[in-house]
Amino acid sequence: MKAHKHVVAVEQILDYHFDDQALITSAITHPSAVENHPVSASYERLEFLGDSILGAMVATDLFERFPGMDEGELTRLKISLVSGVTLSKVAADLGLADHIIFGESEKGTGARGLNSALENVYEAIVGALYLDAGFETTHEFVSATLAPHVSPKLAERPLSPKSRLQEVTQRDWRCAPEYKLEAEEGPAHDPTFTTAVLVDGRRVGRGVGSSKKESESRAALDALERLGYVPAVDAGSGAARSSQSS
Repeated sequence: MKAHKHVVAVEQILDYHFDDQALITSAITHPSAVENHPVSASYERLEFLGDSILGAMVATDLFERFPGMDEGELTRLKISLVSGVTLSKVAADLGLADHIIFGESEKGTGARGLNSALENVYEAIVGALYLDAGFETTHEFVSATLAPHVSPKLAERPLSPKSRLQEVTQRDWRCAPEYKLEAEEGPAHDPTFTTAVLVDGRRVGRGVGSSKKESESRAALDALERLGYVPAVDAGSGAARSSQSS
């Protein structure tokens, strides 16, 4: 299927036609399909924008919907909703998996990075919608697709190393952890990312993974262990490691 047919299919899924076709084309294009092209040709830049917009929209909606929740509960619920697990599932349920434009090198691996790509494409679509349609249309898309996954139960305990680290640093240091990409190695279809996490300007952990988000999760887990907190989950599986509180 040519790129134009993928674009048309995605527009039908979104029930929205893009005035700027380059935006939606980039939003569904994996970096492996545009090696040696400008960075704007793939979803990476739009993913960056969409991640920030998505976080702000979800935070605002949760703040207004759950007036009785404290900061920690709101943080845990928000992080659960914008996690890779949730976003990749939402994107798959929308039918986006069949319309991500992969390069031949990625196809040859069986698209083992599909879950990560689905998450990235969802965020990139949020960014593309925001630029092409504005706030209201984008907010409607985010609300409609994430609403089925909102549950107060998700606020009861940390669900990931990143959420746990954010909770304890905001409580004990009154600041949020900062993630910095230190290295990106390997070909586009099989990259390796190294990320450091800083608290109050000091590096407290480092992680390596096959995606930026995986490396951040592993960096957060490393930080929790180095700082003496008992992590709530394993970075890879999401299974509980301990119910002991810090």
